[in-house]
Amino acid sequence: MARVLVTEEIAESGLQELRNAGHEVDVRLGLSPAELLDVVKGAHALIIRSATQVDAATLEAGSDLIVVGRAGIGLDNVDVAKATDLGVMVVNAPQSNILSAAEQAMALLLAQARNVPQAHAALKNGKWERSKWEGVELYGKTLGVIGLGKIGALVAQRALAFGMHLVAYDPYISEERARHMGVELMDLDSLLGQSDFITIHLPKTKETADLLNADSLKKTKVGVRIINAARGGIVNEADLAAAIRSGHVQGAALDVFAKEPTTESPLFELPSVVVVPHLGASTTEAQDKAGVTIAEQVQLALSGDFVPFAVNVAAGEVSNVVRPFMGLAELLGRFIGGLLDGEPADLEVIYQGELAGAGTKILTLCALKGLLSSAGFEGVSFVNAPQLAKDHNLSWGEVSTVESPEYVNLITVRSGDHAVSGTLMTMGTRVETRIISVDGHSVEIPPTASMLVVRNDDRPGMIGVVGVALGEANISIASMAVGPDPASKTALMVLSTTTPTPAKVIEALRETNGIEDIHLITLR
Repeated sequence: MARVLVTEEIAESGLQELRNAGHEVDVRLGLSPAELLDVVKGAHALIIRSATQVDAATLEAGSDLIVVGRAGIGLDNVDVAKATDLGVMVVNAPQSNILSAAEQAMALLLAQARNVPQAHAALKNGKWERSKWEGVELYGKTLGVIGLGKIGALVAQRALAFGMHLVAYDPYISEERARHMGVELMDLDSLLGQSDFITIHLPKTKETADLLNADSLKKTKVGVRIINAARGGIVNEADLAAAIRSGHVQGAALDVFAKEPTTESPLFELPSVVVVPHLGASTTEAQDKAGVTIAEQVQLALSGDFVPFAVNVAAGEVSNVVRPFMGLAELLGRFIGGLLDGEPADLEVIYQGELAGAGTKILTLCALKGLLSSAGFEGVSFVNAPQLAKDHNLSWGEVSTVESPEYVNLITVRSGDHAVSGTLMTMGTRVETRIISVDGHSVEIPPTASMLVVRNDDRPGMIGVVGVALGEANISIASMAVGPDPASKTALMVLSTTTPTPAKVIEALRETNGIEDIHLITLR
């Protein structure tokens, strides 16, 4: 059972899912930074939203942390680099609130165009001011979308229905994809100069901080209106307020601010500005989805499985073709680590058959994780395996070829002077794992927790020598495969045993005449 510390409110459905999985859910709301440093000790998972700051000190205090889960999209409040160094997985719920965020951007766009909040407030205060709050139509206006990712694309789709002309700046989107969405791609300066409305849908990074500032705002079309429902700090609030006062910018609508929570901003005193307190994800549906999603991600991380929304795992998306082979790839990495007797070397993974070109980065990461784990590295995870390899001057890579003459799919792992291949076989309604080649010797054997690989002279009686030695040590052989090599006059025995073979038995066999080498393989 793991302890899951929750420091901010998430949907009860998500908390209940964690409880149902047998975890202790410790809800501590409103903690100060000092209190968090104390409470995080002994927690295996930490679930937050946007208010809790998970800095280096917090991560170091949480020495038992396996995963930090952010019930939402942004990760401004998490030191992801430090988490990665410590092997702590960071996960979020990137798709939980995209619809709510897109609808919020549209609400702000409409509110800014028609002065809805201002007119509402005036009427509630007894003022009928039709002429004062005259607005503009969206139809025929140019909307500049900065960031055409999931949320930006949804906003563009909805704005298109209003008859707006759509332009966008996003260096990561192809022109073909943009055209398919009815959007014209252009550089940022061109967008600023042509747009009647500008809506921002970017993460906050060192490159996007203060993206709209005094200099860039001067490049905008006179009378432009700015919408920001992405992240505070992308728009410089003081510079935007100055541009509105000068008359160059007509108005703005903001859901996010550089400092949150806040009740002070130079924008708050301007009548043409619409502001709300970061409500983009504040819908019943988004909160429920975020809670359930983050609970699912945290559960996967705690069980050691691959987590689809892990932001600091260098694997990319995992397809349904690739996913079933993750266990096999890690097993092969562990197997070759045993052949290397705990001394890992550079790793290469070869994919043959249907797997080739199917996005196998995660499988290579699994093999690397298995290799390092078998070499005795503690706490190896999907998060820190690449850094551990780098720290020990180990390189890793992959090669793919569609040709696989005997198998639909084949994975071969090479490291040092060794190679091991495996595949998945369909046996009726079952899918079983098979080791089919070790160091060039053809074998076919189901892997078990404890195995032996014996290289010996290819002469009669050698199988009996090994069998007798194991029998005298009360070690049962579950299965065995033999792969002879006529060219070298040697053979390879691969044995599955029901219990691990003691070191003294292995050393005795190693000294036996006719046995060239022997390796204990532990697959657990």
